[in-house]
Amino acid sequence: MNVDALARLVDRAHELLGRLEAVLPHPATAPDWAASVAYRYRRRGSVGVLEPVRHVATIRLADLKEVEPQKQRLLRNTAQFVAGHGANNALLTGARGTGKSSLVKALLNEFSPQGLRLIEVDKADLVDLPDLIDLVAERPEKFIVFCDDLSFDEGEPGYKALKSVLDGSVAAASDNLLIYATSNRRHLLPEYMKENLSYQHTEDGEVHPGEVVEEKISLSERFGLWLSFYPFTQDEYLAITAQWLRAFGVDEAAIAAARQDSLVWALERGSRSGRVAQQFARDYAGRHAG
Repeated sequence: MNVDALARLVDRAHELLGRLEAVLPHPATAPDWAASVAYRYRRRGSVGVLEPVRHVATIRLADLKEVEPQKQRLLRNTAQFVAGHGANNALLTGARGTGKSSLVKALLNEFSPQGLRLIEVDKADLVDLPDLIDLVAERPEKFIVFCDDLSFDEGEPGYKALKSVLDGSVAAASDNLLIYATSNRRHLLPEYMKENLSYQHTEDGEVHPGEVVEEKISLSERFGLWLSFYPFTQDEYLAITAQWLRAFGVDEAAIAAARQDSLVWALERGSRSGRVAQQFARDYAGRHAG
């Protein structure tokens, strides 16, 4: 082979390697940790990127009403974690709009001065969770990996990755990282009526779930802390609405006058959730501004 042919072969090899490098997955690179207290993990082609959140939600724990038991339990767990003591991964499940995500954001604002940081990860990117763990393992901060509105369909790759990290993988999560997830599904997977047929009834009257049910329970039970959120009563909804109206600068007399309007607003939307209360308060304050 002459020199020119060899040179062309080398050039083609370099070109091929360049194309392969572009499509092969790359581990996430460290961001500017001073840029924010919250980050979003995103895939940009084959590269995982931690993007600083420039405008972090300003909600505080005092803004959250009618979820006091859940608030206190997650507050205690997070305080233990930030202090370097034992703490559990947490699963927040229940009715939509009841403050699950807001509680996690409020805890970030509460503990960020003590070094708490949050990384939001979409379920499609959970396959990269081991890389994220390695990325933050040597950092002095404490990290919450936050998975909002988490649920899986059968066979999704993120399901097994999350299950392994929570409990069962040879490579355990580092001491400076916890996973907090919110979901409308208690066991994170769809449940079907036919699965009830797999239950076994023993002679002594005990009922044992079948393999399909056991598999569906196996992920959620790996979270050490379960918190359930329930639909609000009318009085609870009105209390939350009043809190949001105060936050938007509405005086007490106007809050009392807005009671009936807020109930009609909830009726039209078929929900008395905290989210609906916030939406009403924003609209009411905007209409009566000035």
